[in-house]
Amino acid sequence: MDLRKIKKLIDLLEESNLAELEIKEGEEIVRLSRLPKGMVGTLPVAAAPAAAPVRVEAPITTSAPAAVEAPAAGGKALPDGHVVKAPMVGTFYASANPDSPAFVKIGQAVKAGETLGIIEAMKMFNQIEADVAGTVLAILVQNGQPVEFDEPMFVIG
Repeated sequence: MDLRKIKKLIDLLEESNLAELEIKEGEEIVRLSRLPKGMVGTLPVAAAPAAAPVRVEAPITTSAPAAVEAPAAGGKALPDGHVVKAPMVGTFYASANPDSPAFVKIGQAVKAGETLGIIEAMKMFNQIEADVAGTVLAILVQNGQPVEFDEPMFVIG
């Protein structure tokens, strides 16, 4: 998909009441979403699996102010311990396939290097390993949930 088409899609999004727009053309996917007025965001553009990801940065203005709530100051209270964070953006899976049991459960002892879960990113499955030995005190993500870079996923004590 060329840049002119992407710019037209941005214009379409600005003119509409939509908060998000996703277009698939063959194997290419373009997803656009609005940010509060005046903010600048990155819009991921996925290409064919062999191609490198492309990011388009553009200010997005909305015709109507968008209501966005900031997360609560406390957020989720994490138990004391080592927090394992997502090393990438993707979809978290607790097991290797839907019929298999989860890699770990709360209260389970784990060794450094043991698999805690997997993140699918760009059709690649990446193992998330414990970087310390201990007991799983909390699992902060659910199976099939999208995760952001540096998002807390597990607490090991």
